[in-house]
Amino acid sequence: MTNSEFPRRAALAFVLCVLPALVVLARAEAVQSIKGAPASFTAECSSCHMAYPPSLTGKANWRGIMAGLDKHYGVDASIDSKTQQEISTWLLANAATSARQAAASPEFRITRSDWFIRKHDEVSASVWKRARIKSAANCVACHSGAARGDFDEDGVRIPK
Repeated sequence: MTNSEFPRRAALAFVLCVLPALVVLARAEAVQSIKGAPASFTAECSSCHMAYPPSLTGKANWRGIMAGLDKHYGVDASIDSKTQQEISTWLLANAATSARQAAASPEFRITRSDWFIRKHDEVSASVWKRARIKSAANCVACHSGAARGDFDEDGVRIPK
């Protein structure tokens, strides 16, 4: 091996050794769970979207969501009754209690609740349509800790 080949081969070896580890770490970060959440909640609710923390809405909305899993926003998200009961019990025990967050919202949507609209009033409609955001329901697009239930405003980064 010549001296000029060494940097290329070293770089290739580095990529081949490190890249798989980075992929594994990225996947581990992708499905995070909320502290205290039953495994069924994390598995079922994050299989299609971010598993929303129960404290984002009140009991009335969680009851409505869980009662309508067969038509969950246009998708059949039905689960077995035991799992549904386990998730429902946990959601209700940890639901929002403040009057503003606990109030029922249209179609049981967190993003249509008065408090959500008030908290995001500075976000224009065009921002929600950006390719890296797509909708107000995509919390993780702007809130890096959303999957863990962390919505600290200091951590908000709105994608361009």
